[in-house]
Amino acid sequence: MVIGKGVVERTLTRNGVRETVHRACREMKVEGKRVLTIIPDRTRTMPMPLLFELLEREFAGRVKAHDYLVALGTHQLMTDADLSQMIGCPVKDGICGASKVLNHRWNLPDTFVDIGRIPASEVASVSDGLLSEDIVIRINRAIFDYDQVLICGPVFPHEVVGFSGGNKYLFPGISGADMINQTHWLGALLGSYNIIGTQSTPVRELIDRAAAQISVPISCLALVVSPEGISGIYFGSAVEAWKSAADLSSEKHIHWIEKPFQRVLAVMPELYRDMWTAAKGMYKAEPAIADGGEVIIYAPQITEFSYVHGRCLEKIGYHCRDYFLKQWTKFADVPRGVLAHSTHLKGQGTYDAVSGIETPRIRVTLATGISEERCRAMNLGYVDPKSIKMDQWRARETEGVKVIPRAGEILYRVRS
Repeated sequence: MVIGKGVVERTLTRNGVRETVHRACREMKVEGKRVLTIIPDRTRTMPMPLLFELLEREFAGRVKAHDYLVALGTHQLMTDADLSQMIGCPVKDGICGASKVLNHRWNLPDTFVDIGRIPASEVASVSDGLLSEDIVIRINRAIFDYDQVLICGPVFPHEVVGFSGGNKYLFPGISGADMINQTHWLGALLGSYNIIGTQSTPVRELIDRAAAQISVPISCLALVVSPEGISGIYFGSAVEAWKSAADLSSEKHIHWIEKPFQRVLAVMPELYRDMWTAAKGMYKAEPAIADGGEVIIYAPQITEFSYVHGRCLEKIGYHCRDYFLKQWTKFADVPRGVLAHSTHLKGQGTYDAVSGIETPRIRVTLATGISEERCRAMNLGYVDPKSIKMDQWRARETEGVKVIPRAGEILYRVRS
């Protein structure tokens, strides 16, 4: 059973959200128990101060402990100042009031415990033969210190899994490198262009299979949000609540157009601090770009490709999928999650192994704080962000030119 409500054309009232959170927390039998809430990091639009306030109020006096774990995947660790800003309350040394607010320490081997594996035969069956290797299921061992896990986060179209949210907060949110690398590489093999904004995907199936191995009870508060507020909030199992939110997200976050754009200026908000996360400006626009067109990612605040994976990325650059597949022995030792990010940002294309010529379907250009020399070395275009005058870009959709003012969350697709 799913508890919740959602609307497309407007947002829910604070009382409407509070009512759903109240019903959800009463539905969970947590008296005297330890509860862990898994939350997103700062790279997601999420009214976390409101949800933090409501959850703290609902669990007060009922539970033995209530802590929070940030589902970082392999994103940059958050400081106390970052955490304080995100939840709307002061965090000092990872503590806010009686609650711990913890980073997922993906960079420490001792973080993880093995809870099983998905056999190669199952992986091959789910992926239609694209992958056929065992996947070891490793997850943050901290969840087993609790009696109840609550996933609390938004759902958006996603380049790897179709729609984010639900069990994705476990895998890759708080999982080990094996699951992250394999699922992201499978997403790259399938192609972001094909699976983004699709509910039923092989990656989602693998994630749900991995989550089924966790012995701790798991519930989910799945939200559909925009900068204007909350359009939907659903509570239930991680699969059912996510499904309801994904249904609404498909109406709220996918914009259909009649004719493809020739050029898109994707203006990235401040919540994206490197290209590893700001690449969403490309992912969400790619299906709506005509062959030979261009996406310009405008983010003057960004000065690095990735604070975590930058060294590895700068060794390989950005290329289409076939560039790596047709030279696999050369790149076999590169983490597959890094290869996946590279292909996702570059987009569709072909590679002729005889001539060594790579032909991308569209051009990807950066207007960031990253220098022209570094962009060219990474196989990306460059434009000086200071040269972009917004008034020269706006109101030109009849010419095939589109400005996306807060890029990264709304998916654009051409109506076929």
